[in-house]
Amino acid sequence: MTAETDTPRTAGSCCSSTGSQGGAADAGAAGVTTVYEVKGMTCGHCEGAVSEEISEIEGVTSVKAEAATGRVTVTSAAPLTDEAVRAAVDEAGYELVGRQA
Repeated sequence: MTAETDTPRTAGSCCSSTGSQGGAADAGAAGVTTVYEVKGMTCGHCEGAVSEEISEIEGVTSVKAEAATGRVTVTSAAPLTDEAVRAAVDEAGYELVGRQA
């Protein structure tokens, strides 16, 4: 079981004991979440390559790349510089378009 599953829940609610459903609210407690747009990803291998390189940036705790949308969601202990993310994406062989709003 995960820590979230083991956490007591509010009676009659799908939310955690803190009243949140997960996602952005919980991610804030774990760090900074930023969504980037990456050009050139077409498959699971692409997602893995981008995720692996970005995961090596100091402070990164989570990476989720989606080839279908070109979105890469990164959670880190502190804000990352665009230069660090760009270098990691370049190393994987793809192009960082920028941050998504």
